[in-house]
Amino acid sequence: MNATATCCPPLNESALTEPAAARLAEVFAVLADPVRLRLFSLIASQPGGTCACDVVDLVDRSQPTVSHHLKVLHGAGLLDRERRGRWIWYEARPGALAEAASLLDCC
Repeated sequence: MNATATCCPPLNESALTEPAAARLAEVFAVLADPVRLRLFSLIASQPGGTCACDVVDLVDRSQPTVSHHLKVLHGAGLLDRERRGRWIWYEARPGALAEAASLLDCC
């Protein structure tokens, strides 16, 4: 999934194509989980990203659970990841929510 694909027009301007609807539904489904939404927010708010080890205590979930949620966020194209030594660092992908935001911008 490429979350930074071409933006969709707001819903009040044009109906979504089937591929655009499927793409956006995946992003919304991934972010519909409160733990994933919080993880994304925590990581996006850190310039330069953050180590996966630093977010485990912040969301009060086990390390395997956090790793699973981070994998889902990465798979949806919302996070980039990089191995630094024995740790994995995550960073919000630039423009990851641009398509979803443009869809909802109906003003």
